[in-house]
Amino acid sequence: MPAAMTTTEIYLLAMAIIFTVPYLIWRVGKTDYYAPLVVVQIIAGILLGPGVLGKIFPDYYSFVFSTPVVQSLNGIAWWAVIIFVWIAGIELDLKKAWMHRRESGITAGLALGTPLVFGCVAAAGMLMSEGWLGPRGTPWQFVLGVGMACAVTALPILILLMEKLAILRQPIGQRILRYASLDDIAIWGVLALILMDWQRVGKQAAFLAAFAGFGYAFRKLMVWLPERDRWYAGLVWLIVCSFGADWSGLHFMVGAFLAGAIMDGEWFNQAHMDLLRHHVLLVMMPVFFLSTGLRTNWTVGGEAVFVAAGVLLVASVMGKLIGTHVAGKLLKWAPGESSIIGWLLQTKALIMIIFSNILLDKGIITSGTFTALLLMAIASTMLTVPVVSPRLQRMKEIIFRSR
Repeated sequence: MPAAMTTTEIYLLAMAIIFTVPYLIWRVGKTDYYAPLVVVQIIAGILLGPGVLGKIFPDYYSFVFSTPVVQSLNGIAWWAVIIFVWIAGIELDLKKAWMHRRESGITAGLALGTPLVFGCVAAAGMLMSEGWLGPRGTPWQFVLGVGMACAVTALPILILLMEKLAILRQPIGQRILRYASLDDIAIWGVLALILMDWQRVGKQAAFLAAFAGFGYAFRKLMVWLPERDRWYAGLVWLIVCSFGADWSGLHFMVGAFLAGAIMDGEWFNQAHMDLLRHHVLLVMMPVFFLSTGLRTNWTVGGEAVFVAAGVLLVASVMGKLIGTHVAGKLLKWAPGESSIIGWLLQTKALIMIIFSNILLDKGIITSGTFTALLLMAIASTMLTVPVVSPRLQRMKEIIFRSR
């Protein structure tokens, strides 16, 4: 009888579902071209959440995903996403962006600013009806937060997709990484602005000051340490920064990103860093995707959520394409080049989901808004490879253009 099962057994049952269901869908359904395993895992998280499984089989849902089990899963999910965001921060390469600052600045600015404006307009329209603004959010936070969600480029997923397209180490891939890196900094900077708590501004100022001081000392220490010790020192630094950001009223993921952003990727063997990212995605991130799915909600109304997701998707994709098209005109790119870059930069998935999770945690958006953003992120990511792959085949010479 199910009632005789211990919490540990139910937890292991939930883990078996988390790792088995998306893998079978991905492998048996051969979805890799349209939906990489990461995207399938996100979709599976939604299907296993309260909006689908919870509605069809409420008794089994409440049995498997009971409060003690969900709390245990959340612990893994938090640690997984902290490490993942930390890696994303380390992989920022601002030196190359500075070397090509005019081109990178124009492209990154337009690729971020245009969808941000489009997304803010869409968010303002959402505020005209109830059910979207969170209980602790203000209209300006909601509009800026949703607008920035439309402007996000998911750097880690972008890397995975460019590996699939065999352009990551090519000149065009490195250019796109520069643009995405600059946008990543802006995204987290805007998030910090949204999360500023003027009642705790003293704490937040103290955290930032301490981060600057200890960060300088930490960089000196890391240069002195051998690589095998840098990994342990980096993890301790990650935990301290995450704690400090959360204590100050920001979010632990903001601290995780800052912890990685001041670290140099050249301190670590690139192959080891790639393996770490791969293993985090393989071993721990599926639990985060499930916990994300458990937060989806359709109480605003299924049709309204899908309509909102569609509007946000149009704002996101069209904003990126228009922004890169203008950049291409200014920088005299080859015909078709801006379209390929725009489609790759509109990839959402993980970073936007992490961004939206933070907005939901802080009460700036509701579960309905979160669900619409999640659906938009999935759709944008699934569009990328099918659209870009045939264009690259027709325009192979663009792959090797350095600028």
